[in-house]
Amino acid sequence: MELCVIFNPTAARGRAQGRLEQLRRSLGTRAEFRPTQHPGHGEELAYQAAQSGFAVVAAAGGDGTVHEVANGILRAGRPEVRLGIFPLGSANDYLHSLGNSSDSRPVEPQPVRAVDVGLVRGDNGSDRYFVNTLGLGFSSAVTVESRRVRWLKGLPLYALGFLRALWRDFVRPPMTITLEGETRQGPTLSLTVALGRREGSFVVAPQAQLDDGLFDYLLAGALTRWEVLRFMPTLAAGRPLPANHPKVWSGRCREVHVVSETALRVHLDGEFFCQPEDGIHRLDITLLPRRLQVQTMTEGMRDEG
Repeated sequence: MELCVIFNPTAARGRAQGRLEQLRRSLGTRAEFRPTQHPGHGEELAYQAAQSGFAVVAAAGGDGTVHEVANGILRAGRPEVRLGIFPLGSANDYLHSLGNSSDSRPVEPQPVRAVDVGLVRGDNGSDRYFVNTLGLGFSSAVTVESRRVRWLKGLPLYALGFLRALWRDFVRPPMTITLEGETRQGPTLSLTVALGRREGSFVVAPQAQLDDGLFDYLLAGALTRWEVLRFMPTLAAGRPLPANHPKVWSGRCREVHVVSETALRVHLDGEFFCQPEDGIHRLDITLLPRRLQVQTMTEGMRDEG
């Protein structure tokens, strides 16, 4: 048996049960299924599966499951093991960057791709990989608010989280951020370091490619609430933000360094790397080119109608 499927029983807020059963029936005895039971369990299961000789370790769930399974494979140190993806989540942002714009219909078969990976290290000694986006500041506050909403999915879910964060958690602490040797200091609303195009269903890096050896970044300084609200439709539509805005910077780089006067809240692929109570003030972010083999898995994935 060469395929291990690690699945999240609560994917898409519990609405993916029917598709999971379809997947089980379709794959039958050709795959071993292992359910996650708590946060972080997907990484443990993926590490064990990669070490035990599975050629493909697949994530059946959303971006959080993909994040955990990818970390398990990478930590196992088995570069020949492929990350498979059966998309079952609320946003499926990583799937979008792999070349599939729909998260509700069967995806087209995709070849194996060697994709870039991000590695972040905190000043407390912690480190973790990410495959789609790293977000700090306002973007991580949107993640917090989105998790509190149980009745929506996709763009409506993150749009509501965006509006709630705009009202409840709008802060711009002083930071020093170095992007490819260029340093910016001052009030910082948000920073996204992207391998993929979308963050919480919003297209923050329209030109991003998963295998070009570069991060795409979007840095927002001392924006007002009204200015942020004006940008929301542009991000939702996937259009680039206005060029030469005096408080917004974008570009490409291979490494990022962040120093903050206040403790940071940071998400990786929608999962939290740190919260303010962890006391992390510095991040070092580096790109690992084409470190992971990825394949979108399609067998057994059908609309329920």
